[in-house]
Amino acid sequence: MRRSYRRSCYLTVLPLCILAWFPMPTEAGKLVIVLLAQQTEPYQNVLEGFRQSLRKQGIEAEYEVLNFDAKKDQRGTSLEAIKTKNPALMFTLGSAATEAAIREIKHIPIIAGMIVDEKALLQAENATGVILDFPLKTQLDWIRRMLPDKKTVGVLFNPNENQHLITQARELTEAMGLTLYARQVESPRDLPDALDSLSRRADVVWGLTDSVALTPETAKGILLFSFRNRIPFVGLSTSWVKAGAVYALDRDYVDIGQQCGELAGKVLRDGKMQGLQPLPPRKVLYALNLKTVNHMKLDLSDEIIKGAQTVFN
Repeated sequence: MRRSYRRSCYLTVLPLCILAWFPMPTEAGKLVIVLLAQQTEPYQNVLEGFRQSLRKQGIEAEYEVLNFDAKKDQRGTSLEAIKTKNPALMFTLGSAATEAAIREIKHIPIIAGMIVDEKALLQAENATGVILDFPLKTQLDWIRRMLPDKKTVGVLFNPNENQHLITQARELTEAMGLTLYARQVESPRDLPDALDSLSRRADVVWGLTDSVALTPETAKGILLFSFRNRIPFVGLSTSWVKAGAVYALDRDYVDIGQQCGELAGKVLRDGKMQGLQPLPPRKVLYALNLKTVNHMKLDLSDEIIKGAQTVFN
């Protein structure tokens, strides 16, 4: 009996010794699959901000970054492969990548960035993210701050896409003591007449994101109209400002990534998406074209000029 007892003691103690000398491996990081629509600097900055945010929250993650080409992946082959990996989360960057993921994947949480608006996100229970468009109130507040003497805000819009935003903007401008003069553009052929109408009514033209009225094809005509009539045009992005718009609001892409990371952290900790609404960027930057400012004889304060993220002379 004594020998048997000693043997059992050795068998009990031995595993404990082994554990002391060979610690148990730590839990592997959660798998996050990144679906990347572009390799450009803003996209990379958003991804870096996302990683920074998860590290700051103490969340260990393993990343698998996949390049997404909508034309090459019409059958959703890469998305089917993602399902078999069963990641804890997907981080989609770009509208095409986000829309494809929402269409094909229903049971994996999706955090999206680098998308213009929230329409795609509202279609799915498993998706949320940070959109690129600033709220209408923010955009109009900046017009009043930049150009306080301009009282009639002209805007070009396609009614099939943006009628609801024009209705909201009309209420906002009225409350702000401004007048909104909106002209419909149902096709590029309508643009000359619409601009001619704006030349007689508008003090400033507000660039509202629109896939018909404001495109690379219509940009030259709109900016030439602005320059000739000395009616400032508020651009959609820094590239519009470089081409001749007076200013445009811009984003801090690293911070957008950090916002996405904060949403992802909540999902990874709590395991649920309920209550996580799409968010706009929380930081507002802007670009300024001083050549256009001088041509239009606009009186901008030193504070406004010094506060610009990007200045074109």
